[in-house]
Amino acid sequence: MPAFEYKALDARGKQIQGVLEADAPRAVRQQLREKGLTPLAVEPAVEKSGRGPSLSARGTLSAADLALVTRQMATLIQSGIPIEQTLSVTSKQSNNPRIRSMLIAIRAKVMEGYSFADSLGEFPRAFPRLFCSTVAAGEHAGHLDLVLNRLADYTESRQESRQKIQLAAIYPIILSVVAISIVVFLLTYVVPDIIAVFVRQGQQLPLLTRVMLSMSDFLLSYGIYLLIALGAGLVAFRFAMGKPAFRLRMHKRLLHLPLLAGMVRGVNTARYASTLSILTTSGVPLVDAMRIAGEVLGNDYLRQELKDAARKVSEGGALHRALDQSGYFPPMMLHMIASGEASGELDSMLERTARMQENTLQAKITAIVGLFEPLMLLLMGGVVLIIVMAIMLPILNMSNLVG
Repeated sequence: MPAFEYKALDARGKQIQGVLEADAPRAVRQQLREKGLTPLAVEPAVEKSGRGPSLSARGTLSAADLALVTRQMATLIQSGIPIEQTLSVTSKQSNNPRIRSMLIAIRAKVMEGYSFADSLGEFPRAFPRLFCSTVAAGEHAGHLDLVLNRLADYTESRQESRQKIQLAAIYPIILSVVAISIVVFLLTYVVPDIIAVFVRQGQQLPLLTRVMLSMSDFLLSYGIYLLIALGAGLVAFRFAMGKPAFRLRMHKRLLHLPLLAGMVRGVNTARYASTLSILTTSGVPLVDAMRIAGEVLGNDYLRQELKDAARKVSEGGALHRALDQSGYFPPMMLHMIASGEASGELDSMLERTARMQENTLQAKITAIVGLFEPLMLLLMGGVVLIIVMAIMLPILNMSNLVG
């Protein structure tokens, strides 16, 4: 039964939209009227003739929603329920109208004879190429339930890693903002008022105090322009990052910066290994898996290098040699992959090296955050000490003169 996307008005005149299954648009309008709604437009879901954004264009899923929907479908399929019934039950299970509409539209495509993977492909923003390719491999091999369970595990793992990184970054960011705000407040409000007392008395100020006063005057006079320049610089940088050539150069530099290179390489190689693992384990051919895994990386330059690695493997080269020639994968990971290729257990070895890479990355993040806190406190204490000394030196000089 085909699905139709509708727009209608409720009893209060509020416009609502969604997807319903029916034999024809006329039946959809009848269903809407029976629900007390006034139909405005009814069109086939997914395929629309260019009048505004289609459901597939705006359909998105968060990582948490994608993992939940995938887990529910895997459980139902594992119980022997056909895919069209699985989609129907999953759509009814969701409380989100957008997700429910998307699943109904996917079910309609399946009922029309399309494969499950092709039906998911109608919503590329909700189900990425990695997801669709893995589902296609599972359909072909006849173990769709196992593939969906792996995808749910993978999505949950990626979401958990992302949340850990975000939570680890929150405290340093807050601490930095508070520290900078306190220093700016001291320099612009506290220091000038106190030092003005000594200036009016004609006292010769120490060098440190004069330097601090100059910084205070600069912030008072040009602070707003400094903020504007900083904002304009950020906007210009974001605009430049939209240009492929500039973004490629920046991403290449990130891979070689002394302090950030290890972190950037660790994040991207861990993501590549985990994605490659789930694809090969699900039955996707290695070369295709390499191309898809490269597309999920956030670094354009490394993605370009891995495209070249996929080409070398397609020409008969070994996976560990192709990755080694890129120069960005750690030796331990390469040795484990080489061992997996030699023993014929590449799938399991990729899974182990992906887990190892992610654990190493988490340990690095924890260590960096652990070091940042005391270093930031020491830096903040040093700056405050300098400001206090700049204020106290004139007071000590005055005391010596009086004595």
